[in-house]
Amino acid sequence: MANLEHAAAVTRMQMYIEENLDKDITLHILAQQAGYSPWHSAKMFKEYTNTSPFEYIRKLRLSRAALVLRDEQLRVIDVALDFVFDSHEGFTRAFRKQFGVTPKSYQKKTPPIPLFTPYPVESYYLMGEEREKLPPLSKNLHVRLIHFPARKLIFLRGEKAESYIEYAREVGCDVWGILASIKEALYEPVGLWLPENIRPAGASTYAQGVEVPIDYQGMIPEGFELLTLPACTMLLFQGDPYDESRFDEAIPAVMHQIDRYDPQENNCQWAENEAPRIQLEPQGYRGYIEARPVYFNL
Repeated sequence: MANLEHAAAVTRMQMYIEENLDKDITLHILAQQAGYSPWHSAKMFKEYTNTSPFEYIRKLRLSRAALVLRDEQLRVIDVALDFVFDSHEGFTRAFRKQFGVTPKSYQKKTPPIPLFTPYPVESYYLMGEEREKLPPLSKNLHVRLIHFPARKLIFLRGEKAESYIEYAREVGCDVWGILASIKEALYEPVGLWLPENIRPAGASTYAQGVEVPIDYQGMIPEGFELLTLPACTMLLFQGDPYDESRFDEAIPAVMHQIDRYDPQENNCQWAENEAPRIQLEPQGYRGYIEARPVYFNL
């Protein structure tokens, strides 16, 4: 059974790692952040993240280094030293083991790779009396019309999934990291509810993907598909920011408001088959965000 104090301690270690990737990080330092002995801190970290502290640090450093190699014209050795690797050779071995490609080759071709995406564990375990101390959830819903030009979608289908949780159980959690690594992406990766006209029999309603330019000619990760999306208009909905620990309350509350929203308030009607319904990664600081396709009333 989850221990809230332990989850909070692991989150403090995660936050320290995030903020100090360019520095030497020892188990003793992490234990100071956690407030427990080094042995107990390492044990808790493994229990709540399913990886050791130093494996977690290595994967996160390599993923952040990969983004630098992708987006900046720096020498591999300089990137290696910036992320506390002792040598070009050690960095290259670790990078190739993690991603199956050398840093130099990745920098030249930037193929999609499975970036490591960490999540703070504490928000999943805050409950009971602790939640009661938090302010009530906002019921504000911000709505605006946005026009999207024609573009392409790189995405991975599931089999039966109709929600994120079902999708993660079917395909795992590495999809997001692969999508986030695609250099030509127009926006961040998104969750998708696919309309019937682009959903063959035996394929999931829910998927994950990223939009790229209409003239995209880059690599398609193995198992993924490339689909052309026509220009469309969407109603974009955004709730107020919420405490991360209340994600399981805040997200359904906003989705319920969206389900009950009358698009005729914007002189529109739902256009379910015009484009996928889009869900941005839920992040408490910006509120839950979702977009649904519409067309204007004549």
